[in-house]
Amino acid sequence: MGDVLAGIHATWEFDTDAVLIRFERGIRAPKLFQSLRERRIPYAALSSVTLTPGKRNTVVLRAVPRVGADPLVEAAAGQLKEGYDPYRLVLPAEREVLAEYYADELRTVLDPASDEPAERFLVAAPEAPMSFKAYDGRAGFDGDRVSFRWSWTGASSAKWKAGDQTFRVGELAGIVWRSPEALDGYLRLIPRTAAPVDHRAGGSLDDTLGPVAGEGETGAPADGEPSASRAADQDPAAVLFGLGYGPVHESLPFAAAVLESVRRTQPGSGGPAPALVSAGRRDPADIAERIHHLGELHRAGLVTDAEFSAKKAELLSEL
Repeated sequence: MGDVLAGIHATWEFDTDAVLIRFERGIRAPKLFQSLRERRIPYAALSSVTLTPGKRNTVVLRAVPRVGADPLVEAAAGQLKEGYDPYRLVLPAEREVLAEYYADELRTVLDPASDEPAERFLVAAPEAPMSFKAYDGRAGFDGDRVSFRWSWTGASSAKWKAGDQTFRVGELAGIVWRSPEALDGYLRLIPRTAAPVDHRAGGSLDDTLGPVAGEGETGAPADGEPSASRAADQDPAAVLFGLGYGPVHESLPFAAAVLESVRRTQPGSGGPAPALVSAGRRDPADIAERIHHLGELHRAGLVTDAEFSAKKAELLSEL
């Protein structure tokens, strides 16, 4: 289509095979959108398109992703609030006719198999390295390893006994992200030795893992108990969220990046991960922010001197 449709907090740019969503970075934009910056959504990753009335004299154009197509959506498992949905474009009501035109145009380019779950991720996950501060420690991901470094003020005695943790994505079967906006939010890694996890099905934590034994109870679980059956505050494969810890805009992209890497290492993953969008030279502010985060990971010991130098050079080359 080659057109651009500007809405509130985002702009959709239509290409021959995908829509490029550029998110606004203003102070009023949701922090998740600011964190995502931009996303390339292949038309093959969409199942349908809707146009509905919105609030305060607006209309909402929404591209509905296919089940299993987007690691961010799969990690969220239906827990995102409406205002955080990256597939919604809110427009003034007077642009409804124009929005209907683009909705019809999008419907004509949907994949014939759009009603079926995707066999692999078709949308790129956020890039590593990344990190966030949880209530009981700090989580880091360098693209190959997930690291948990416990906080002496928040971590349980069970986690201190287990020590800081490092997991290679090849050792994992999946992840469970429970929104920090819930009372008991956390990010849990599921080792391959635990029960298999199918994130394509979405649903709640109980749908994914079954009831989590020990939650709400006191005392540490028995040694050797599978990760999936431990309470998150006792599980060294999980970090807890809390007020100001593990916010959605930090922990969800992190979870999506880990999930994409895990899925890519599993047999029958359906081919390489989708290429990340490149829109020419990047915003220098974005590069500076990424280098700052990289420096934090380096100082925390989550990346080596060689990895830090190589990634910093790569980022600077994008200016």
